[in-house]
Amino acid sequence: MKLSEIQELIKFVVKSGASEVTYEIKGLKLTIKTPGKNGDPQQIIMHAPMQVSAPLSAPVEKKAPAPKQETIAAADDSKYITIKSPMIGTFYRSSSPDKPSFVNVGDEVKKGQTICIIEAMKLFNEIESEFSGKIVKVLVEDSTPVEYDQPLFLVEPK
Repeated sequence: MKLSEIQELIKFVVKSGASEVTYEIKGLKLTIKTPGKNGDPQQIIMHAPMQVSAPLSAPVEKKAPAPKQETIAAADDSKYITIKSPMIGTFYRSSSPDKPSFVNVGDEVKKGQTICIIEAMKLFNEIESEFSGKIVKVLVEDSTPVEYDQPLFLVEPK
């Protein structure tokens, strides 16, 4: 995790008003605690990955093939543009469960059109397309967590 990403996460936590957030990625655990009502100072605790036992490394091995599949898919889909997540949170294809999806495979999108929502700490952020084109593939399941810069959609540009 880059220092700039940590700084963005800290700013986001402070703005949101949350008192404590724990974030885990690739064996790195980051806990951010903001000042409480009693005036405790802000704390940032980072835990480095541990390499001591086989059970801890087993889940990492299960996750390792996923990026390889994405790399292969990206190579096959090189003519497409990828829309990536601008933040960490929960991905939603529609504004509520009873509403239709913002976009589906085959839909034409225009620059600035809302294509999904990412919820981060009870804040619902509308994600807009950065360019015009046709949705070729939705890469994330509805109501699942997404990481910063994770591919969300493949778009065939106009």
